[in-house]
Amino acid sequence: MFSSGGNLSAIVTTAVLLLITFGVRESTQQQYDANDYMKREHSLFKPYQGSGMTIPYWDFFGSTFVTNSYIRLTPDLQSKSGAIWNQVPCTSINWEMHVNFKVHGKGKDLFGDGFAIWYAKDRLQTGPVFGSRDNFLGLAIILDTYSNHNGPHNHQHPYISAMVNNGSLSYDHDRDGTHTQLAGCEAKFRNVDYDTLISIRYENDVLTVSTDLENKNTWKQCFQVTGVKLPTGYFFGVSATTGDLSDNHDLLAMKFYELEAPALHAEDRSRIIPSAETFDAPREHKDDPKQGGMSNVKIFFLILLVMLIVVVLVVIGIMFYQKHQENSRKRFY
Repeated sequence: MFSSGGNLSAIVTTAVLLLITFGVRESTQQQYDANDYMKREHSLFKPYQGSGMTIPYWDFFGSTFVTNSYIRLTPDLQSKSGAIWNQVPCTSINWEMHVNFKVHGKGKDLFGDGFAIWYAKDRLQTGPVFGSRDNFLGLAIILDTYSNHNGPHNHQHPYISAMVNNGSLSYDHDRDGTHTQLAGCEAKFRNVDYDTLISIRYENDVLTVSTDLENKNTWKQCFQVTGVKLPTGYFFGVSATTGDLSDNHDLLAMKFYELEAPALHAEDRSRIIPSAETFDAPREHKDDPKQGGMSNVKIFFLILLVMLIVVVLVVIGIMFYQKHQENSRKRFY
């Protein structure tokens, strides 16, 4: 006969083995399903180039250049900006995008600025938001490598965040976009010797961003946001920029998967406006510190006062001189 402790140990061992077996099967099945529905027209992988200097289904511009091993959006030089955009609008309601990227450079303590992965209405638009336009319509997944330290923060950089915009919001670089982000997480993806990947999954109005940044070949959830509504018919793109600080921003692959999950709503998603029901917990908004010194009005009145004093002194001097001359003439006569 087995003791009660032995029975309990056997039951626990059996349960663990069953869970492991189920987990492996589930993971394998998910990978199989994803590969089954990969769509080439939204994907980008080696060999990149078609005939000539073009990439099938994609346009690139700015400082972007294509090699056999990677697509470099910006070199490790100051004031560079580059982007690559898909030519085909996405008609899938539920989808997942895997992006293999590499951010690296010679800077050890100071580097920047980062890059953004877009699902947006307007493509090939340059602007101040990591090389693309502000007040956009759609979704931006931002991988920010430099903290501007303007206002309070509760995270370190590099930092991954999401922003959904209906065209009315402006990305605030001075505050690293913390007042418009849906959610975010810290992520150490710079200057590593192995592949770094990010997964953006949009399924039934739920946005889930996961990363594989530790060379473990497994996804780690960064954040998940419910109540996100994105239209169909928008375009995928990636853009990057450098300013006074710089980095190489390289794109190695993008793989798009159409998910089989049924949509929650039968509405026509091509006409809706991008929106999100919830945002990240608000941080205290502090205005920039007022600059020291006097305003232009004060400076004007100060100059005017000095001029009046000078005029008064000149008049007094002239009057004194004339009085002195008059006294001299009286003594002469």
